[in-house]
Amino acid sequence: AEGRRAGFITIGYRGSYTLGRDSQTDAKFRRVARIMVCGKTSLAKEVFGDTLNESRDPDRPPERYTSRYYLKFTFLEQAFDKLADAGFHMVACNSTGTCAFAHEQTDDRIWTSYTEYVFYRE
Repeated sequence: AEGRRAGFITIGYRGSYTLGRDSQTDAKFRRVARIMVCGKTSLAKEVFGDTLNESRDPDRPPERYTSRYYLKFTFLEQAFDKLADAGFHMVACNSTGTCAFAHEQTDDRIWTSYTEYVFYRE
């Protein structure tokens, strides 16, 4: 624990699924396309190493913050494991959701959401 810096890292992702009329059919989930990482560049690199995709914000100084990194994998549990191994604890989370009809001819609805998890290390 000595030598580790305190700070926050936020993990975010967009999810969606289709649900049939009156919820009588099974939901069809789509995979998580991308897990975004927000926080101080040095902390993100320390926790995620070579699994961090920096292509959208290259050459970011270590003490600057970014919200443009994302992970090269798509399993939230994998991100949570890496954060826990680095001494981070979840301190907050939030989610939003919207619903739209998938097709005019059916009652199928597409639900989309954006979820964020905030982690902190002392």
